[in-house]
Amino acid sequence: MGRYYSGDIQGKFWFGVQSSGAASRFGGVELEPSYINYYFDEDHLQEIESEIKKIENSIDVKKIDNFFEGKNSYNDEALSEAGITRKELEEYADLILGRKIFNCVKQSGVCSFDAEL
Repeated sequence: MGRYYSGDIQGKFWFGVQSSGAASRFGGVELEPSYINYYFDEDHLQEIESEIKKIENSIDVKKIDNFFEGKNSYNDEALSEAGITRKELEEYADLILGRKIFNCVKQSGVCSFDAEL
């Protein structure tokens, strides 16, 4: 069982790592209960990009990219062996979401999606 987001972008929140409210950090507006409805437009691009850069500066993205290359799953032991903390994993999951939001707004001018709670 997982929690998904769908709309202009879609995906699955990282189980046990990422909250349904993760997109809030990029400046989106929550619209209704049971789902969080997010809406971003070109006015949000600077804030989205700023938060992406903040995350990129706080973790070793290349190390985590390399860890996940060719992998479909992970566990705490493998993360520990790779020197990846839980906080880094949370930041990495949010970085992927932020990049999806940014690319969607850049391509379409707007990005909206529903996030399951």
